[in-house]
Amino acid sequence: MRGYDDGPLIAGESLLARPGFWSNYLMAMCGDGSGTTRPLPEWFGDDGADTDALSEILFDPDRWPVFRVPADDGPGAVVIFRNMVGEYGIDYLRTHPGRSHAQRIASWEGDLSGTGLTWEELFQIADGPSPAAVEGVEHTDARLLLLLPLVTDSDVPESAAARLSTALTSVGAPHDTAFNTAEHLLAHLTRRSRHDPTWGSPLSGS
Repeated sequence: MRGYDDGPLIAGESLLARPGFWSNYLMAMCGDGSGTTRPLPEWFGDDGADTDALSEILFDPDRWPVFRVPADDGPGAVVIFRNMVGEYGIDYLRTHPGRSHAQRIASWEGDLSGTGLTWEELFQIADGPSPAAVEGVEHTDARLLLLLPLVTDSDVPESAAARLSTALTSVGAPHDTAFNTAEHLLAHLTRRSRHDPTWGSPLSGS
């Protein structure tokens, strides 16, 4: 993969089903910024031991997990845990049918920098797994949650909270707290500054 030739990339898709994955991946997005709300692994159906154990795998400098999200019609995405010592981050790349290389569009290092997605674009990718793909994430809810940090669209659809809640329960979050967790995620996304429109959309080809 261009730009990651020296990185020890490994297929990460099998980690999605491991206890502790989603709390590692999304819990930081659930705080309210004031410190008054402390998100817990239990919001995602995990416990502290699960989360700690999987973090050692996810953030291992010797192994960089890669999650491929191929799409049936149009651009797909790749999520890479860039575990460089002193320069950790999560990179988001887009893929295009007919192109051999993926292009980095954004990075997460405590917050998102780069090009974001609209809700419509997120749903389009999540709902369109490629039946021809040999490898990658096919589960619609997992695809949605993997790409959720890319959303920079403050115009939240009325269905977003319910859809996130359903996705969270499908990956193991408790039914009685999933909607509240979804609301915390949405609060984080809507507080975020919208991306510079001159960056364009990762689906627009710009």
